[in-house]
Amino acid sequence: MSFNQEQLEQFPSELGSGEVYRKITSMLEREGVPFEYKTHPPTLTSEESARARGCDLKIGGKTLLIRVDGIFRLFVVSAAKKLDSSKIKKLFGTKNTRFASRAELAELTGLVSGSVPPFGEPVLPFSLYVDHSITENERIAFNAGLLVRSVIMDVKDYLVLARPEIIDCAEE
Repeated sequence: MSFNQEQLEQFPSELGSGEVYRKITSMLEREGVPFEYKTHPPTLTSEESARARGCDLKIGGKTLLIRVDGIFRLFVVSAAKKLDSSKIKKLFGTKNTRFASRAELAELTGLVSGSVPPFGEPVLPFSLYVDHSITENERIAFNAGLLVRSVIMDVKDYLVLARPEIIDCAEE
């Protein structure tokens, strides 16, 4: 189900971005990709999101905006895992990585922490890196630009649409 512009504008900015939600659902509908959407109370953690969706924690896609040598990039890991910054440093041959601050996240994406979807271009203007832990599941669930809206879809469809680079960036 999509929302019209008037409905999207009624979401308070502290919940995320209705525009990002619209981009995602429009892309899925345009491409004929089946997906489920869930409306739920605002969720701030992966655990809360999994409970609200009625899904296993491991199918959650946790998306993190990280600055690597001065360039922001998106990294996605299973919500049941943690990001391993040493693996990212090794992969990019750098000593400098850090999470985007809340202010940077808002400025660069219009989103709040916990609402960032696992999509780079054309949804968000960043390179996208997905951990192998995502590919181990048949489905992926994520907050789709809003803390109150989740999308659940097949991983195979997600990988075709998102076109990420698959890497090893989660803790064992």
